[in-house]
Amino acid sequence: MTDGTAETPVLDTLAEMTTVSLEHNTLSPRELMLVRLAALIAVDAPPASYLLNAEPAADVGVTGDDVQGVMIGVAPVVGAPRVVAASGNIMRAFGFAIAVAESEMAEEIDDAQ
Repeated sequence: MTDGTAETPVLDTLAEMTTVSLEHNTLSPRELMLVRLAALIAVDAPPASYLLNAEPAADVGVTGDDVQGVMIGVAPVVGAPRVVAASGNIMRAFGFAIAVAESEMAEEIDDAQ
């Protein structure tokens, strides 16, 4: 939202940008998310960037095997250290997502009691 009422305006804007890029691209949504993953690896993106793209990627059918394939494919171009860093950042992003999900589940259980 741009009216100032959103709790996460920056993340909301980035999510909207992702959605728009999926809608206005000649690549299939799955191909686009694979390209985005390659770009994230190339720019040494932080875990939050992978987290922001994880749900849209999963929604279009990107699998763990696809992620590994992209990492292998870009390694000769971006270098092994960048791919290893990306691997760690992806794992941290998933760790954060799991922690958030567990926290939300705990809150729901507390609210139900």
